Amino acid sequence: MKAVRVLIAEDEPIVRMDLKEILESQGYEVVGEASDGQVAIELARKLKPDVIIMDIRMPNLDGIEAAKILTQENIAPIIFLTAYSDKELVEKAKEVGVVAYIVKPFKESDLFPAIEIAIARFKEFQLLRKEVEDLKDALETRKLVDRAKGILMDREGLKEHEAFRLIQKASMDKRKPMKEIAQAIILAYELKEKKEK
Repeated sequence: MKAVRVLIAEDEPIVRMDLKEILESQGYEVVGEASDGQVAIELARKLKPDVIIMDIRMPNLDGIEAAKILTQENIAPIIFLTAYSDKELVEKAKEVGVVAYIVKPFKESDLFPAIEIAIARFKEFQLLRKEVEDLKDALETRKLVDRAKGILMDREGLKEHEAFRLIQKASMDKRKPMKEIAQAIILAYELKEKKEK
Protein backbone atom coordinates (compact mmCIF):
# COMPACT_ATOMS: atom_id res chain seq x y z
CA MET A 1 0.00 0.00 0.00
CA LYS A 2 1.22 3.50 -0.88
CA ALA A 3 2.49 5.57 2.07
CA VAL A 4 0.36 8.53 3.13
CA ARG A 5 2.11 11.73 2.03
CA VAL A 6 2.28 14.40 4.76
CA LEU A 7 3.20 18.08 4.69
CA ILE A 8 4.29 19.53 8.04
CA ALA A 9 3.89 23.26 8.68
CA GLU A 10 5.49 24.15 12.01
CA ASP A 11 7.73 27.09 12.87
CA GLU A 12 9.59 25.32 15.72
CA PRO A 13 12.40 23.28 14.08
CA ILE A 14 12.67 20.81 16.99
CA VAL A 15 8.93 20.11 17.00
CA ARG A 16 9.00 19.74 13.21
CA MET A 17 11.92 17.28 13.41
CA ASP A 18 10.23 15.25 16.18
CA LEU A 19 6.97 15.13 14.28
CA LYS A 20 8.74 14.01 11.12
CA GLU A 21 10.51 11.20 13.01
CA ILE A 22 7.26 10.03 14.61
CA LEU A 23 5.42 10.03 11.28
CA GLU A 24 8.18 8.26 9.36
CA SER A 25 8.53 5.62 12.09
CA GLN A 26 4.85 4.80 11.49
CA GLY A 27 5.22 4.48 7.71
CA TYR A 28 4.07 7.96 6.68
CA GLU A 29 6.07 9.84 4.05
CA VAL A 30 6.89 13.45 4.95
CA VAL A 31 7.02 15.12 1.54
CA GLY A 32 7.59 18.67 2.71
CA GLU A 33 8.29 20.91 5.67
CA ALA A 34 7.37 24.56 6.09
CA SER A 35 8.22 27.02 8.83
CA ASP A 36 5.50 29.55 7.97
CA GLY A 37 2.02 29.65 6.46
CA GLN A 38 3.03 31.16 3.12
CA VAL A 39 5.62 28.45 2.44
CA ALA A 40 3.05 25.83 3.55
CA ILE A 41 0.62 27.07 0.87
CA GLU A 42 3.29 27.04 -1.84
CA LEU A 43 4.48 23.54 -0.90
CA ALA A 44 0.91 22.20 -0.66
CA ARG A 45 0.09 23.51 -4.15
CA LYS A 46 3.28 22.01 -5.56
CA LEU A 47 3.44 18.68 -3.68
CA LYS A 48 -0.30 17.84 -3.35
CA PRO A 49 0.09 15.95 -0.04
CA ASP A 50 -2.55 13.55 1.30
CA VAL A 51 -2.75 15.49 4.57
CA ILE A 52 -1.32 18.69 6.07
CA ILE A 53 -0.36 18.96 9.73
CA MET A 54 -0.14 22.63 10.64
CA ASP A 55 0.54 24.83 13.64
CA ILE A 56 -1.67 27.87 14.15
CA ARG A 57 0.86 30.45 15.28
CA MET A 58 3.46 30.86 12.53
CA PRO A 59 5.31 33.83 11.01
CA ASN A 60 4.38 35.60 7.74
CA LEU A 61 0.97 33.94 7.50
CA ASP A 62 -0.64 32.19 10.43
CA GLY A 63 -2.12 28.69 10.24
CA ILE A 64 -5.73 29.95 10.26
CA GLU A 65 -5.21 32.08 7.14
CA ALA A 66 -3.14 29.40 5.41
CA ALA A 67 -5.77 26.75 6.20
CA LYS A 68 -8.52 29.01 4.85
CA ILE A 69 -6.72 29.33 1.50
CA LEU A 70 -5.83 25.63 1.27
CA THR A 71 -9.36 24.54 2.19
CA GLN A 72 -10.84 26.82 -0.48
CA GLU A 73 -8.44 25.31 -3.01
CA ASN A 74 -9.47 21.81 -1.86
CA ILE A 75 -5.87 20.57 -1.79
CA ALA A 76 -5.77 18.29 1.26
CA PRO A 77 -7.33 17.84 4.69
CA ILE A 78 -5.74 19.96 7.40
CA ILE A 79 -5.02 18.94 10.97
CA PHE A 80 -4.08 21.67 13.42
CA LEU A 81 -1.41 20.58 15.87
CA THR A 82 -1.02 23.48 18.26
CA ALA A 83 -0.32 24.52 21.84
CA TYR A 84 -3.38 26.79 21.81
CA SER A 85 -6.74 25.43 22.85
CA ASP A 86 -8.79 28.55 23.55
CA LYS A 87 -12.36 28.53 22.34
CA GLU A 88 -11.89 31.40 19.87
CA LEU A 89 -9.14 29.56 17.95
CA VAL A 90 -11.15 26.34 17.89
CA GLU A 91 -14.10 28.31 16.43
CA LYS A 92 -11.86 29.87 13.78
CA ALA A 93 -10.47 26.42 12.92
CA LYS A 94 -14.03 25.13 12.43
CA GLU A 95 -14.89 28.11 10.23
CA VAL A 96 -11.95 27.54 7.87
CA GLY A 97 -12.74 23.83 7.45
CA VAL A 98 -9.97 22.17 9.46
CA VAL A 99 -10.86 18.50 9.99
CA ALA A 100 -8.97 17.84 13.24
CA TYR A 101 -7.49 19.84 16.10
CA ILE A 102 -4.84 18.30 18.35
CA VAL A 103 -3.39 20.16 21.33
CA LYS A 104 0.33 19.93 22.20
CA PRO A 105 1.84 18.13 23.94
CA PHE A 106 0.23 15.27 22.05
CA LYS A 107 0.47 11.53 22.29
CA GLU A 108 1.41 9.55 19.21
CA SER A 109 -1.79 7.60 19.76
CA ASP A 110 -3.77 10.85 19.18
CA LEU A 111 -2.04 11.64 15.92
CA PHE A 112 -2.53 8.55 13.78
CA PRO A 113 -6.31 8.17 14.18
CA ALA A 114 -6.66 11.91 13.45
CA ILE A 115 -4.67 11.52 10.21
CA GLU A 116 -6.64 8.50 9.00
CA ILE A 117 -10.01 10.05 9.87
CA ALA A 118 -9.02 13.38 8.27
CA ILE A 119 -8.14 11.64 5.02
CA ALA A 120 -11.37 9.59 5.04
CA ARG A 121 -13.52 12.69 5.75
CA PHE A 122 -11.74 14.64 3.03
CA LYS A 123 -12.50 11.91 0.49
CA GLU A 124 -16.15 11.93 1.58
CA PHE A 125 -16.28 15.73 1.19
CA GLN A 126 -14.78 15.46 -2.29
CA LEU A 127 -17.40 12.88 -3.32
CA LEU A 128 -20.19 15.05 -1.93
CA ARG A 129 -18.78 18.10 -3.70
CA LYS A 130 -18.71 16.17 -6.99
CA GLU A 131 -22.29 14.95 -6.48
CA VAL A 132 -23.45 18.52 -5.83
CA GLU A 133 -21.65 19.74 -8.98
CA ASP A 134 -23.19 16.90 -11.02
CA LEU A 135 -26.66 17.74 -9.68
CA LYS A 136 -26.19 21.44 -10.44
CA ASP A 137 -25.08 20.56 -13.98
CA ALA A 138 -28.05 18.21 -14.47
CA LEU A 139 -30.45 20.89 -13.24
CA GLU A 140 -28.89 23.51 -15.51
CA THR A 141 -29.07 21.10 -18.46
CA ARG A 142 -32.72 20.38 -17.75
CA LYS A 143 -33.57 24.10 -17.58
CA LEU A 144 -31.76 24.78 -20.86
CA VAL A 145 -33.39 21.80 -22.61
CA ASP A 146 -36.83 22.89 -21.36
CA ARG A 147 -36.21 26.41 -22.62
CA ALA A 148 -34.97 25.13 -26.00
CA LYS A 149 -38.02 22.81 -26.26
CA GLY A 150 -40.27 25.79 -25.57
CA ILE A 151 -38.60 27.77 -28.36
CA LEU A 152 -38.95 24.87 -30.83
CA MET A 153 -42.59 24.38 -29.85
CA ASP A 154 -43.38 28.10 -30.29
CA ARG A 155 -41.29 28.77 -33.41
CA GLU A 156 -41.56 25.46 -35.24
CA GLY A 157 -44.98 24.34 -34.05
CA LEU A 158 -43.60 21.08 -32.64
CA LYS A 159 -45.16 19.06 -29.86
CA GLU A 160 -43.11 18.72 -26.65
CA HIS A 161 -41.96 15.15 -27.33
CA GLU A 162 -41.01 16.11 -30.92
CA ALA A 163 -38.98 19.09 -29.72
CA PHE A 164 -37.22 16.89 -27.16
CA ARG A 165 -36.52 14.21 -29.76
CA LEU A 166 -35.06 16.83 -32.14
CA ILE A 167 -32.65 18.06 -29.42
CA GLN A 168 -31.77 14.49 -28.48
CA LYS A 169 -31.10 13.50 -32.10
CA ALA A 170 -28.95 16.60 -32.71
CA SER A 171 -27.00 15.71 -29.58
CA MET A 172 -26.33 12.18 -30.84
CA ASP A 173 -25.61 13.23 -34.45
CA LYS A 174 -23.16 15.96 -33.46
CA ARG A 175 -21.76 13.99 -30.51
CA LYS A 176 -22.31 16.93 -28.21
CA PRO A 177 -24.12 17.06 -24.86
CA MET A 178 -27.80 18.01 -24.94
CA LYS A 179 -26.86 21.05 -22.85
CA GLU A 180 -24.71 22.42 -25.71
CA ILE A 181 -27.41 21.75 -28.31
CA ALA A 182 -29.99 23.51 -26.12
CA GLN A 183 -27.64 26.48 -25.65
CA ALA A 184 -27.11 26.69 -29.43
CA ILE A 185 -30.90 26.67 -30.07
CA ILE A 186 -31.44 29.39 -27.45
CA LEU A 187 -28.59 31.51 -28.86
CA ALA A 188 -29.85 31.13 -32.43
CA TYR A 189 -33.35 32.16 -31.31
CA GLU A 190 -32.01 35.19 -29.41
CA LEU A 191 -29.94 36.30 -32.43
CA LYS A 192 -32.91 35.87 -34.74
CA GLU A 193 -35.09 37.83 -32.35
CA LYS A 194 -32.58 40.71 -32.28
CA LYS A 195 -32.51 40.84 -36.09
CA GLU A 196 -36.29 40.94 -36.22
CA LYS A 197 -36.44 43.97 -33.91
